[in-house]
Order: sequence, then structure tokens, then C-alpha cells
Amino acid sequence: MTLYVDSNALAKRYVAEPDSDLAEALLLSDPEWLSANHTYVEVMLVLGRRLEEADARRACDAFEQDWARLLVVALDHDVCRRAATIGTTTGVRTLDALHLAAAERAGGAALRFLTFDVRLGQAARAVGLTVIGT
Repeated sequence: MTLYVDSNALAKRYVAEPDSDLAEALLLSDPEWLSANHTYVEVMLVLGRRLEEADARRACDAFEQDWARLLVVALDHDVCRRAATIGTTTGVRTLDALHLAAAERAGGAALRFLTFDVRLGQAARAVGLTVIGT
């Protein structure tokens, strides 16, 4: 089964914080991860903001290795239009709406959606995704 990973869940792999161990276990339970283009930006910013310089460099290197094997969903016109609809109907923030629309594009209910954001998890369930993590 394929695992859609939101930015927050993926960042837990590189930054020690609550639920990092659970995130790592869930990530390792599925060899095929996917996410959307904007995840790259979000994770890199988290690493730069939360870690000291040397730790951030190591974490960025590890993230780059993971990113190279991750399947990336493009945020094309259709995904963005769907994200706008999802955001309007569920009330989630812009970047979260993009995650949900990308997950739908990638397989929807056929994949698992990994998040530790309660609000995003609720919205994901509302659009028919199978949520793990929260």
C-alpha cells in the first residue's frame, strides 16, 4: 500500500519532537511514500528553523535522500482547483488543502494518509481518505 505523507509527519523523521518515533515506525511500515511538491519547501523550512546549523545540514542531507525516492504529486491546475474546493468545504488552510487534493489525485481511498495534525486528519476523513497518525 502507498503512503501519502504530509509535511508535518515527514519532518518528524528529522526533528525530534512528540510522535517522532511513531512517525518513523509508520513511515518504515510502507516502502512507497508520496507527497506533493510543496512538501519539499515546508520540510526544508522546518529543518532550517528548528535545528542548529550542523544538525540542519545533516537533516537536510537525509531529507534530500528521502525526497529522491519519494513519489511527487504535481500541483497542477486541476489539483489546485480541487484544493480550493476542499479548503472551502472543510475550512483547512491552503497548504493542507493542497495536501488533500494531491492525495486524492494520487489514489484517494486506495492509499493511507499520514498526518499528526488533528484538523487536517479530520478534513482528510471528510473527503474519504484513510488517515493514520492522528
